[in-house]
Amino acid sequence: MDASGSLKCVIVAVDGSEASMEALRWALDNLKLSPSSPDSSFVVLHVQSPPSIAAGLNPGTIPFGGPSGLEVPAFAAAIEAHQKRITDAILKHALQICSDKSVNVKTIVIVGDPKEKICEAVENLHADLLVMGCRAIGPIKRMFLGSVSNYCTNHARCPVIIAKSKDDASSA
Repeated sequence: MDASGSLKCVIVAVDGSEASMEALRWALDNLKLSPSSPDSSFVVLHVQSPPSIAAGLNPGTIPFGGPSGLEVPAFAAAIEAHQKRITDAILKHALQICSDKSVNVKTIVIVGDPKEKICEAVENLHADLLVMGCRAIGPIKRMFLGSVSNYCTNHARCPVIIAKSKDDASSA
């Protein structure tokens, strides 16, 4: 952010959940980019899991009853193609929201662990603000799985806004 408080780069992380799409709507409705900077942008960021993680495989291991060593490349390719379709659908939904608001955005897809990759993108793009949704996972799941929004709040090198849905906010 510059001294006047104008935003030049806002990253909105989307994962396909309605909470992330509500965060995108909130950002588009409530945040204004610096009009004096021609390179100002909203960046819609989606982090896709690597095929081995999405398939539940540890690299180099075959689960009991899973595909044989010869089938693994085909299995990974099928998972990768499926993830690409999911990513395309998520970005199409996000871009539709942006076009409804008449806002141009950049889209970025990164493969890896969402917590780490979102924070890396914030740093690499010199983001002024990160906006993300918050899925209401219970305390037990959060203890075992961790919370992407909690991690990013503590590790991103810019301010973070967690946009909760009205339903989540009233029950919290």
